Amino acid sequence: MIESKTVDRREPLRRLERRIARLERRATQLEMLSGKYWVARRILLLCGSLLALLICKLSGGTTGLIMAALLLLFFVLVAIYHSRVRDGITSIGLMLNIKLVQVARINLDWERLPRSYQTAPEPDHPFETDLDIAGERSLHRLLDSALTKEGSQRLKLWLLDPRPDPQIISQRQSLVRELSRLSLFRDGLHLQAAIAGRDSPAKAPHSRVDQWDSRTLVAWLEHRNHAESLRSTVTLLGILAVLNISLVVLAIAQVIPHLWPIVFAIYVGVSIAKQGRTASAWGEVQDLEKALGRFRAVFQYLESRRYSGRPQLARVCAPFLDRRKQPSAELRRVERIAAALGLRTNGLLWFLVNAIVPWDFFFTYRLERLKNEISELMPKWLDAWYEIEALNSLANFAWLNPHYTFPEIVLETNVFDGRGLGHPLIKSEHKICNDLELNEQQRIVILTGSNMAGKSTFLRTAGINLCLAYAGAPVNAARLRTSLFRLFTCIKVSDSVQDGLSYFYAEVKRLKLLLSAAESADELPVMFLIDEIFRGTNNRERHIGSHAFIRALASQRSALGLIATHDLELTKLAEEIPGIANFHFREEVGDGRMVFDYKLRPGPCPTTNALQIMRIEGLPVDV
Repeated sequence: MIESKTVDRREPLRRLERRIARLERRATQLEMLSGKYWVARRILLLCGSLLALLICKLSGGTTGLIMAALLLLFFVLVAIYHSRVRDGITSIGLMLNIKLVQVARINLDWERLPRSYQTAPEPDHPFETDLDIAGERSLHRLLDSALTKEGSQRLKLWLLDPRPDPQIISQRQSLVRELSRLSLFRDGLHLQAAIAGRDSPAKAPHSRVDQWDSRTLVAWLEHRNHAESLRSTVTLLGILAVLNISLVVLAIAQVIPHLWPIVFAIYVGVSIAKQGRTASAWGEVQDLEKALGRFRAVFQYLESRRYSGRPQLARVCAPFLDRRKQPSAELRRVERIAAALGLRTNGLLWFLVNAIVPWDFFFTYRLERLKNEISELMPKWLDAWYEIEALNSLANFAWLNPHYTFPEIVLETNVFDGRGLGHPLIKSEHKICNDLELNEQQRIVILTGSNMAGKSTFLRTAGINLCLAYAGAPVNAARLRTSLFRLFTCIKVSDSVQDGLSYFYAEVKRLKLLLSAAESADELPVMFLIDEIFRGTNNRERHIGSHAFIRALASQRSALGLIATHDLELTKLAEEIPGIANFHFREEVGDGRMVFDYKLRPGPCPTTNALQIMRIEGLPVDV
């Protein structure tokens, strides 16, 4: 169904401002309380010590010790409550940062937005570079609230999917709608991930948390060991340890002579010969503990939620709801084994314990067995977690922009009907929305207009809203009804010094890829967006090449789109070829300056402004 809703676009901002004010007040109260606890702890430490000494001298040692114990207990209780207050300050600081970032997303305040995990753009991708999907001031960065690099990358892949699937889009839309109404769930999950992702407890509670990744955990799981091969070593060492302890006891009781040194020597020899297995396990565990703690915290949060009445979310979170193999419980088992292997950090104690029992070998064996169990489950847990993070980003975007609408994806071919289309990367106070309709009767729009009138921006507006629609997100439109297309753009073509390509040749190669895509036998038609066709050559050859290329596109029934140009001669093609229509942007000149209204109008552009721009800027113009 097509959505039509009248909403106050400022309401999310007002809610956020009220929430931020409450958080700041609460943070101030807790800081004051924390200060009082600090004072109380110092007073207790100083006065308690003096009082205990005084009572000890006046009343004897026993009374003094009892008083000291009571004061110590009181001090510990105060320290515990103070620790809880400090934890509360940390949580409030992180939540305050989450809310401030949400305000920055509404206001497009790029300086306050966290940077997303970025990879190098694919040079041959049909639209990644042209539509500002990724990069510093991009759609991906605006949407991305993931705390893991993998969740961030998944969101980016959704936005860059060149082949949309109607079933996947429908499922994502349902999930995003459901999650957009669960702001407490999303904020709580984001907070747990932020707490788990902090590098150090000493880090300022309101500081930005960098994205963390699971490469350490995945690498550990992929490095499969054969636990059974270690079983015989553990069994042998266990028998030797029991035998050794028994011989020592019997020797001390003078039942038998001192035979234990022989068994002990065998025990030590076997341990030294096989110690490589335990050393590698210790190396793995050292890098693993932080990753395990992070994932256990967020998995535990997902396990503890109730999903009744939320069928879509329950389906995605299903891997966390298996009571027999709860992710947090399994990861806690790994952490306990890692803590046991951490005995190595105390060299003397580690030596004494391993001299008596095969401590390291036993827990290394336990760790490898547990790894084999978890390696079957962890991919499902991680996949669900990354999916939720990417969905949360889209749901947060929907919640922050209630005036955006979910598009209607239709199974008809060659349909694009957008009403009130706007660009989500333009601030609302500067944004002008326009309508655009493409169909079998109007397959190609030739877009003309003066410099800076808005042609390129309008091309990107249509493209970026399609990316949002196919990712399952709401779009910046009053209404959007669209078919599925393979989106292809030619807007920001650049030359390449490394590849020895001139600008013109790079553009030719790009347009050739577009034409090949349009000519291919594919069930999905092509939606193309072209800016200033053949701008890299002279007027005569540009005119000839442009006419021929547009005629070739018009002959393909599985292609439709927009072509922005300054060449007014191309507008005559609308009279020659069915399915081509002219639209334009215009400007007005007054008081020595140009005024643009960025409104799309039918027909070819009646004016040009290049000479006017040169004249306004003080360049000589010969007429």
